[in-house]
Amino acid sequence: MKKNHALMMALSALSAGILISCVKPVDENQSADVESQVVAPDTAINETITDDQAIAITPVDISADTQKSYLTHVADNIVIPAYANAAKQSTLLHELAQKHCQGTAVSGDELQALRDQWLVLAQAWAVAEMVNFGPATESMSNLYINYYPDERGLIHSGVADLIAANPNLTPAQLQGESAIVQGVPGLEEALYAKDSLDAAQCAYVISASSALSDRLSTITTDWQNNATTLLAINKTATGDQGLNQWINSLLSLLEIMKTNAIDQPLGLTGKAKGHVPASTAGQSRAIINAKIATLNKALTDPVLTAILSTNQDSNVGNELSTALSDTTTLLAQMPEDIATADKAAQQDLFDHLTTVTRLMKRQLIPALGLRVGFNSNDGD
Repeated sequence: MKKNHALMMALSALSAGILISCVKPVDENQSADVESQVVAPDTAINETITDDQAIAITPVDISADTQKSYLTHVADNIVIPAYANAAKQSTLLHELAQKHCQGTAVSGDELQALRDQWLVLAQAWAVAEMVNFGPATESMSNLYINYYPDERGLIHSGVADLIAANPNLTPAQLQGESAIVQGVPGLEEALYAKDSLDAAQCAYVISASSALSDRLSTITTDWQNNATTLLAINKTATGDQGLNQWINSLLSLLEIMKTNAIDQPLGLTGKAKGHVPASTAGQSRAIINAKIATLNKALTDPVLTAILSTNQDSNVGNELSTALSDTTTLLAQMPEDIATADKAAQQDLFDHLTTVTRLMKRQLIPALGLRVGFNSNDGD
């Protein structure tokens, strides 16, 4: 099962539709709209959320010290805890697998306990995916952690073939394998493919959770040691690089989720392609909800809210909070597998996320004096 490393890295990136931070090019009929969203700090003119009339957005005055304080807060209280929690949940899955995989087969309550912990892990990584820059993407570890979208269905056969060829798989052996057979989706495939785990499948779950824990722990340590440079906290005196990178990373999380997890797999604006997240487990709602909760936490963070409140004419913080709350309420009314929801509910979810996208692009980002980056993967 061991593949040529460089070839499989390229295959992983191409099938997932991304290469580190690269995204789908903007269609020609979207170019004018995107250009109108690239806002210079002193000329922030954008559309409102409710109509097409352009209004002036007055950027708040953010000092270097304020930027530094906020970005330090982001690193210490949002980014690092997210990665640390994902590493912790993978370690807990590894320990649980070691505990239950003592006999000839794992089924019933023991298998359900493994599945429950896998879902906690999957949600924890869904939160950490808000950081669309830094060591996870630069090393392409994000693909090894979450190979998604798997539009060609490679994970199902890949994991089965790997287990069959390596019934006593070790973490060291797994390290040399393709991203297709590793991480959160690989574990999902092993845990949900059948109603019980045999010895070979247990060996895979133990090895995959161990390798994943190591990868996540490495990323966490890198952030703990290098947050100042990774978030450009040391450059606030000369620009807004870190702030711009962070806010656009949140926008990227929203747009990638909206496109890859909802629009394309449900075929809302075109031919259906790929599948919703956690489709084998039937838990797409939980993954999407984790991402929305992450956006809500980051975008209504008290420190960010305090920065925005210096412009008393801006109500974007309240509007974002309301829009995200409405989206969460709608999602709670959908089935655990959103692919089984009626088309009207699916479209409503997509429309709610479009509202949040517009608020970020047309009000929040201009209000902070920033620019919409080139990493957003669809129009709004």
